[in-house]
Amino acid sequence: MAEMYDAEVAMEDLEVVIADLTQKYNDDAFSFELAHIGGGFQFLTKPAYQASIKILLKQQSKKRLSTTALETLSIIAYKQPVSKGDIEQIRGVNCDYTVHKLLEKGLVEIRGKSDKVGRPLLYGTSDKFMEYFGINSLKELPLPKDFSQEENSIGEPTDN
Repeated sequence: MAEMYDAEVAMEDLEVVIADLTQKYNDDAFSFELAHIGGGFQFLTKPAYQASIKILLKQQSKKRLSTTALETLSIIAYKQPVSKGDIEQIRGVNCDYTVHKLLEKGLVEIRGKSDKVGRPLLYGTSDKFMEYFGINSLKELPLPKDFSQEENSIGEPTDN
């Protein structure tokens, strides 16, 4: 059984150690690196080694989320905490199955109950959501204005 030690560690000391580890594992001698993801740190395979390791371990890549799941997940991410009824009102269709699957995958979690009639459950994104999309904070989600693209008429130059 592991013992817990209550020790005060200065934030500056932690930052120095993390910087040292990051520099150490950036060396080409290592096939992994220290990455800041989901509000914490993880050792991840460097991109140059990912294909080789995938072949050696015969791993399947992450299953992609369906369009329905992505739509539902985006509503939860931007509107959280949100009830299933509110999600269904936005999407215009029943989303019992999709919310259940997102809960099963650990991408969303129950955040409590609403004060509305019937006290429906409220849903929000999880730490696994952050990890899955490679972000540290919901502030890193693109703003809705970033999704709109101006239409290009034939013959007009684009900014790209």
